[in-house]
Amino acid sequence: MLEKNPVIFIILAFVVIMIGTTVTMIAPFKWINGPADRIAEVKPYTPLQQEGRDIYMREGCNNCHSQTVRTLAADVERYGNGGSYSKSGEFVYDRPHLWGSRRTGPDLARIGLKYPDPNGMWHRKHMDNPQSVVPASNMPAYAFLNQPLNFAYSERKMKLLNFPYTRADLDELKGKSEMDAIIAYMRKLGTDLPTKKAEAATQAPAARNNPFSDLKAVKTEALSLYAKNCAACHGDKRQGSLGPTLKGSAKSDAELFAVISKGRAGMPSFGSSLDEQGIWKLVTLIKLGKHDD
Repeated sequence: MLEKNPVIFIILAFVVIMIGTTVTMIAPFKWINGPADRIAEVKPYTPLQQEGRDIYMREGCNNCHSQTVRTLAADVERYGNGGSYSKSGEFVYDRPHLWGSRRTGPDLARIGLKYPDPNGMWHRKHMDNPQSVVPASNMPAYAFLNQPLNFAYSERKMKLLNFPYTRADLDELKGKSEMDAIIAYMRKLGTDLPTKKAEAATQAPAARNNPFSDLKAVKTEALSLYAKNCAACHGDKRQGSLGPTLKGSAKSDAELFAVISKGRAGMPSFGSSLDEQGIWKLVTLIKLGKHDD
């Protein structure tokens, strides 16, 4: 009996444990980091983005925001921004990874695709005062990040960790603030995935003729939808803010429907959160609501 021969028992137990460890941990680790899982378009972080990632961790953003779109259909629909679930190759340059498990705030794996404006104005306003763009948000303000980066510290840290940055790369940090850095990091998230970009640009539902020709009939509902989805960027009275004024528009009803449904540079799509009737009500408000309410 093996239990009466402890030496053989220990050796066999060790062999079994090593087989299990190899199958469940070592082999998958090799597969995950193999060429098949690499995504050629995923590029390393620039020094500014890397510094922003460090600030993101320093401020504990990963305690409230995950960075992985799970394979669940609801996850893909809500956080995929027209793409699919997260792949291992997306995180090849992340040390440590920030997948997380808590979502006090929304997942940020594709946040760079949702608000792709080149100046990051939505992110800046949101970080300065979250409730100014998301009234129901319980996120604290991070306006204190509008302070200069400690260039000497950042440079010393990156050299110590042997990041392959040149002097010209590091000079990118000069004159930048911590806010610039964290925004640069968030604006990168998800944008290295061309398949997601292509899928995010899918066509909106076929737009029929606007069924609402009288603003009075839908005004109350339209104003409610506007306040919930549009006011943060276009102003309470449609006077314009981060986004342009929406008092009348030269665009056709069909063009406005497509913009709201699919989004455009700096504006997220609302095709998944608003039904067709709701979008048409907003179109009617924009086209016919030319005066202050």
